[in-house]
Amino acid sequence: MSFDLDRFLPYRLSVAAARLSRRFAALYEAEAGLSTPEWRVLAHLAHSGAVSVRDITARVHLDKSMVSRAASRLQEAGLVRKSGNAADRRLVALELTPAGRALMARLGRIAEAFQADLLAELGPEAEALDRALAKIDQRENRD
Repeated sequence: MSFDLDRFLPYRLSVAAARLSRRFAALYEAEAGLSTPEWRVLAHLAHSGAVSVRDITARVHLDKSMVSRAASRLQEAGLVRKSGNAADRRLVALELTPAGRALMARLGRIAEAFQADLLAELGPEAEALDRALAKIDQRENRD
């Protein structure tokens, strides 16, 4: 039996994730002109409050340099504020400005609508996917 990449589940999940990411990226790019790293930084800050670039890097699965560049562009646009960490001067904390919070309120509504449409499109398969991802998380946390 020869290996069939098109039937290899990790590959298929990666392709599906990339397709969905592109569909959603088109929405936030059209609404706010954001790149994927910029969206991820804003979304994480909206969820977590002020955090370091290192924390964002670990959470959003992007290289530190990508997060730093995105944060700099967001700061220039007035959406993010940077501040030093008194305990560790190497760390830079990021937080949303009022303009960043207002943008994330708009983008949050777009994300919720995208999610609702996707769940309707997938139907019961979405619940099966949730169960599968929970099993993967459990195993990863055990290892």
